[in-house]
Amino acid sequence: MLCEIRVEGQMSRTMTEAFPELESCVVFGQTLLFGQVVDEAHLYGLLARFQSLGPHVVEMRRLAP
Repeated sequence: MLCEIRVEGQMSRTMTEAFPELESCVVFGQTLLFGQVVDEAHLYGLLARFQSLGPHVVEMRRLAP
C-alpha cells in the first residue's frame, strides 16, 4: 500500500535518511514522507522508528492499496 506520513517541522537530512524506503519533501512547514509500505508489520516498524527518533507525526494516511 502507498502511505503518506506528515511530520511537524522540517526534518534534517540525517533524520530523513533514517527512512530509506520513503521519499520526502517539505510542504507548508511539515515534512511529508511517502512510499510503499509492504504490510502491517512494516507500518508498525516505521511508526516505532519515528517514536524512537522523536519527530512528531501529525498525520498518517493510506493513499492507495
